Amino acid sequence: MDNTNKMILEFESRSQNESFARTVVAAFAATMDPTIEELADIKTAVSEAVTNSIVHGYGDCIGMIIMRSFINGNEITVEIEDSGTGIKDVKKAMEPLYTSRPELERSGMGFSFMEAFMDDLEVESVFGEGTLVRMKKRIGNQIIKGLSKQTG
Repeated sequence: MDNTNKMILEFESRSQNESFARTVVAAFAATMDPTIEELADIKTAVSEAVTNSIVHGYGDCIGMIIMRSFINGNEITVEIEDSGTGIKDVKKAMEPLYTSRPELERSGMGFSFMEAFMDDLEVESVFGEGTLVRMKKRIGNQIIKGLSKQTG
């Protein structure tokens, strides 16, 4: 029997839906009994991924964003997928301070924040077709005084 808990949410690429996505993923992750810091990390990473879909994937158009989340044991996976413009050069886009929309005064730190707050980050994109961001975080792994300690 598969013990993975799954959630799928589809919403329009409107800026007000970024906070909606954060709230939904927080409620879903809460079943894992994360620390406040772990929950904040997940919410921040989701916020960055959804904002990227809205600003860079769809720009001035409205499209659909799909958020999938899976909980398996002490690990949560969150996927943010759009059918927007896609990314020409994923490696370049993941560089700190790089932005494809400098006229909007974007910081270019979205992927850097996702990497910092989550344990794993994968980005798949086809230019002209869309982007899938997959992030994973293990709940209950805390570093205390330089020693790794498994809690739970």
